[in-house]
Amino acid sequence: MAENEDKSGKIQIPEELPVLPLRSTVVFPAGIENLSVGRANSIKLVDDASLGDKVIAVATQVDPGMEEPSENDLYKIGTAVRILKMVRLTDGTVHIMVQGFARIKLERFTQKEPYLKAIVSPVVIEKKQSDEFEPLVRNILSILERFTKFGSKLGSEMHLLSLNIKNPGIIADFIVSELNLPFEEKQKFLETADIKERLEKVNLYLNKELQVLEISSKIQADIQNKMDKTQRDYILREQMSAIKKELGEESDAGEEIKELRKKIKKANLPGEVNKEALNELDRMSKISPVSPEYTVIHTYLGWLVSLPWAIKTPDNLDIKAAKEVLDEDHYDLEKIKERILEFMAVRKLKNESKGPILCFLGPPGVGKTSLGKSIARAMGRKFIRASLGGIRDEADIRGHRRTYIGALPGRIIQGIKRAGSNNPVFMMDEIDKIGADFRGDPASALLEVLDPEQNNSFTDHYLDVPFDLSNVMFIATANVIDTVPAPLRDRMEVLTLSGYTDEEKMMIAKKYLILRQLQENGISKDKIEFTDEALFKIIHGYTREAGLRNFERELASICRKVAVEVVNGTSQKIIINQDNIAKYLGPERFLLEVAERLTQPGVAIGLAWTPAGGDILFIEASKMPGKKSLALTGQLGDVMKESANAALSFIRSHASEYYIPDNFFENNDIHIHVPAGAIPKDGPSAGVTMAVALVSLLTNRIVAPYLAMTGEITLKGNVLPVGGIKEKVLAAKRAGIKVIILPKWNKTDIGEIPEKIIEGLRFIFVENINEAIKEALQLVPETIAP
Repeated sequence: MAENEDKSGKIQIPEELPVLPLRSTVVFPAGIENLSVGRANSIKLVDDASLGDKVIAVATQVDPGMEEPSENDLYKIGTAVRILKMVRLTDGTVHIMVQGFARIKLERFTQKEPYLKAIVSPVVIEKKQSDEFEPLVRNILSILERFTKFGSKLGSEMHLLSLNIKNPGIIADFIVSELNLPFEEKQKFLETADIKERLEKVNLYLNKELQVLEISSKIQADIQNKMDKTQRDYILREQMSAIKKELGEESDAGEEIKELRKKIKKANLPGEVNKEALNELDRMSKISPVSPEYTVIHTYLGWLVSLPWAIKTPDNLDIKAAKEVLDEDHYDLEKIKERILEFMAVRKLKNESKGPILCFLGPPGVGKTSLGKSIARAMGRKFIRASLGGIRDEADIRGHRRTYIGALPGRIIQGIKRAGSNNPVFMMDEIDKIGADFRGDPASALLEVLDPEQNNSFTDHYLDVPFDLSNVMFIATANVIDTVPAPLRDRMEVLTLSGYTDEEKMMIAKKYLILRQLQENGISKDKIEFTDEALFKIIHGYTREAGLRNFERELASICRKVAVEVVNGTSQKIIINQDNIAKYLGPERFLLEVAERLTQPGVAIGLAWTPAGGDILFIEASKMPGKKSLALTGQLGDVMKESANAALSFIRSHASEYYIPDNFFENNDIHIHVPAGAIPKDGPSAGVTMAVALVSLLTNRIVAPYLAMTGEITLKGNVLPVGGIKEKVLAAKRAGIKVIILPKWNKTDIGEIPEKIIEGLRFIFVENINEAIKEALQLVPETIAP
């Protein structure tokens, strides 16, 4: 007999029914399903059935992908259903609502076209006492009630509906139809006729579902305080990890963890660093790969294992070979070369000697940076350069802490990593141009780096473990030492590179610059030749500098123009001499105007120091009727203005000694001007020059030709020492000066200047301004006529 009954009694099933094949769908007795019908033969079946008693058979396809299933492609157990509603859509498909009322067996197919028909028979369900099913039904209802405690909407609905169903078989079918089971599993359940067996299967299904809910609830409770609820991927991975833990199937470390462990072992890290690396690796292995912290630790360990903790390049301690390399790369600079050879000699005798902390001080273009490269080549070390000019953040030196997004180590550690060894030559360019603001003082951060007693345990904020910098040879470069903080200056051995003389520039041009420019511009030696006179004219007429950059630019300009001539077919060798130099470089830019400018009273030549080397200054004084005022022009700084006032006060207080009328200052104004007004000027060393210019003006005497001077004066007429003597002497020689007046206290500075620089110069050392005036104006104060 059929298992489903309505109020009117048993439903009679026709002997022959049309069969509607279903894809991945199983319809149970007493269940209501919405089906979509799209096949032409199936639509025909539905249309015909709707005109009759609306009873059809539905059977599930064994293979859901089969487009035109035959009788052998269907399961033999199906369901007899009544069509309750049919809706035809505009796309041609038909949606039907069906209600199952009995299990049936497809005994024999009687029709294939236009649709399948089969002889069917109801599946007989044996009647048993309800008390056999009561324990199973109660257990099912109990489980459904527990579903509601986990907030399962499905459990709440099934529990409520199941309470209102009296037939145990229908309860079982209803629950299975609502569960998310594969269609194959549902088909097996449909084929199970025994009600008790069905109830037992339902109990099994529900218990499995309950266990999943309980584990999911526990996982959610464990991780809800750790992770952001929006991180869906992370939660899923945590759930997977927790499930594996419950099942005792914890997985081994991933390939990434294993690879990092190998790298840590291979890196030969110091004890403390190795311990920190392993601790971080252990922490990383417990974090999900999608966590931001996982990436932070991975990057950190990448830096640790990539640093050359134990990698050191062997030093080339062949003193003779190193000297050849230094001489090959740079002309002169004997003092610096000697210091490098001394370090190598000590290193050869004592292998554990610490690297020196040097500072190359000098104007631009004298070869400070290239000298660092040469030193690295001579010693067989790696060379790393970091420009510190303009940095204002302490983190540029020490790095950022790992708590910051995008944190990285500072420039020191980054440079060591690029070098690939822990003993490179590390050049820190423009150390005098470091700034400071609210982010810290980078110069103060360098105190530990450049201190041989501390840098063996330098701690970068990012690494947070000590790194030994004692093997590194640090070389700083600066144009001005005054802007370098005193504590930092005290840690460095300052080696001064002054500007080059004309002869040195010519030698460097012949040995290095010309050859380099010929190579860079693709010109062979047999196509061009520079005469000494041409080089001298370029040095004096087209450049006026302490270094060589502009000089090399002019040589490059000539080579490019010659390259054009060569390409155009010139076969003869081009000789660059003083007669044709203007053809390539245009008219001279600098003229030797020393003699011409000193033809009038009130003009004197001073010597000045600048970050670009020494220079000469023409100081001019003029008088005019007025009210004893003093005008100062030429962008003078406060110190230079004070020097002018001091010079004037001294002359006024000694006016009678120079036969200056007493009422002169009452009825006249004085104007002191320093040409090149667009360039700011400051410093006390122009005091002597201003005093000489004023006396020259007021006594109507001209200053001796080719004479320059420097020195600070006091109100009492004393001449005080000044700095930058070597640079000033070089500037004087470049300008064609023959005689230089210097403070007596600077006499020792002359001893440090090479003989070839001071050759041809006469020095006059003075203690007071009267001596300077006597030498400059070629007169004795007593002989001055009114």
